[in-house]
Amino acid sequence: MRRAAVAVATGAMAVSLAACGSADKADGGSGSSSSSAAKGDNIRIGLLLPENQTARYEKFDRPLIEAKIKELTNNKATIDYNNAKQDANLQAQQVDTMITNKVDVLILDAVDAKAVKNSVQKAVDAGIKVVAYDRLAEGPISAYTSFDNVSVGKTQGEALLAALGGKAKSGQIVMMNGSVTDPNAAMFKKGAHSVIDGKVKVGKEYDTKEWKPENANANMEAAISALGKNKIVGVYSANDGMAGGIITALKAAGINVPVTGQDAELAAVQRIVAGEQFMSVYKPYAPEAAAAAEMAVALAQGKTLDSIAKDKVDSGSAKAIPSVLVPVTSLTKDNVNDTVLKDGVYTYDEICGGKYKSACEKAGVKQ
Repeated sequence: MRRAAVAVATGAMAVSLAACGSADKADGGSGSSSSSAAKGDNIRIGLLLPENQTARYEKFDRPLIEAKIKELTNNKATIDYNNAKQDANLQAQQVDTMITNKVDVLILDAVDAKAVKNSVQKAVDAGIKVVAYDRLAEGPISAYTSFDNVSVGKTQGEALLAALGGKAKSGQIVMMNGSVTDPNAAMFKKGAHSVIDGKVKVGKEYDTKEWKPENANANMEAAISALGKNKIVGVYSANDGMAGGIITALKAAGINVPVTGQDAELAAVQRIVAGEQFMSVYKPYAPEAAAAAEMAVALAQGKTLDSIAKDKVDSGSAKAIPSVLVPVTSLTKDNVNDTVLKDGVYTYDEICGGKYKSACEKAGVKQ
């Protein structure tokens, strides 16, 4: 397992991501439970991840979180794991199983941030604290860690405008946003629009069901048909998986325009090196995973989060949630060496093997 050597970064300024309706202040574990503290390192932590369509969850998030929990507990913690495979109903059943198994804390990356609210409440009613991971789940969660998701969208929008240059006004772009069940998708979308609105015309915009590449591919084919292939100057794609489906549709139509992405998936890095995809957003998973593990262990042991979570975030149902927000980097062919290679996310041979060797040489990717 490779671990990106990046320190956990936190901001000093409180961030409000949503503050609608009435909400209670989150329980960040400020009180100490003698029963929790008595457990020491012999704790049980549940980990629920949302899907396996995106490569990151099984390749990075799960092993990084599990390794950090083991490190923090001298290898004594028990970890119960499940992946919901993009099924909100299945994830609700998995939460029930975690409650039955009497985990001390649940790290939850929600398939549907709103639908999971009742499950979060059930867990809390059973005495289980919930750490929302990567997506801001509704309900009485005790802690949250993710990336600065509005900044992700801004980074994508800025990169797309830079790639378009003087061509920004010469045609239209297609926006391929993420799933409406993922609150992060709305933040990516908001950030991107804050940068591109008024600077380029959006010809077609889609909220792509379940983040699936095949759905993005179908949407892109529809956009090409509606707009005409000579009218499209660029594509905003909210993540790399969808970018792959989009690029397949563009190639089939004989279109070569800048396409954004997110997650720095291996296939995307290779497309970037080869000039097929303009950029991705590199999100160092190690600090996000470490923050989730640290908060979960602290809560399970009855400790406060004061030294871990320096940010505060509001959801639609909780206020002042102790949070860790991790910054991101725009990944292009110019900084592959200084990001995913330097941090050990991928090796040179993984990126530059086979047909990508000559492209890597041209792009200056070094062993």
